[in-house]
Amino acid sequence: MFDLKGRVGLVTGGNGGIGLGLARGLAKAGAAVMVAGRNAEKNDAAVAELRALGAEADAVVVDVTEEASVNAMVTATAKRFGRLDILVNNAGINIRNKPEVYELADWHKVIATNLTSAMLASKAAHPHLKAGGHGRVINNGSMLSIFGLPFHAAYGASKGGVVQMTKSMAVAWGPDGITVNCLLPGWIDTDLTRKARTDMPALNDNVMARTPKGRWGDPKDFEGIAAFLGSDASAFITGVAIPVDGGFSVNG
Repeated sequence: MFDLKGRVGLVTGGNGGIGLGLARGLAKAGAAVMVAGRNAEKNDAAVAELRALGAEADAVVVDVTEEASVNAMVTATAKRFGRLDILVNNAGINIRNKPEVYELADWHKVIATNLTSAMLASKAAHPHLKAGGHGRVINNGSMLSIFGLPFHAAYGASKGGVVQMTKSMAVAWGPDGITVNCLLPGWIDTDLTRKARTDMPALNDNVMARTPKGRWGDPKDFEGIAAFLGSDASAFITGVAIPVDGGFSVNG
């Protein structure tokens, strides 16, 4: 039920953090994986890690904010592996600032990277996902689609958009045999959140106090959900947003 042998996954931002955790989950379940990211050196390191797990893996350099680059990424994946079954829209950035002083250029950059890129990649992947008969789209949202933080207006808006886009795509593409679901990561130990802990000294204590699991999340925590949503086990699940946060969002 969870076997992904013979299937192909493409993970944007798959060369580190949560994205690499998702890529490892697909690889461990038997899928071939294309890692897509801006940094060629990090891409190569991620591919080496996936191949060490016994997976067939490769990488492509992409700028997810450029439509031509996204289209080329999808084309390269289908050419390299002969098909595309699972698209993971994980690429994302955050630029923290209060709304009243937020620069318009920064707003556009966050929206383009976190939201528009997922639309572009999904659109490009759709024909391949439909043709393969096992289409899966996994979007990476955020718990900030549930509640707000003062320095995260653009990020929260982009991730809220990802959740709503997920629902619309699920409805539109259900007849094509494609499921579209969304993850809502909580506080995960990544390069991005390590910087946040430096900027906000009280953050670590607040996260630890509110998280029922009593720890920060780890990219490894995303391996299982990737295999589940990418496999036949989730065939009748579509249009949902699943928190992966150790219970943070329900501990009010």
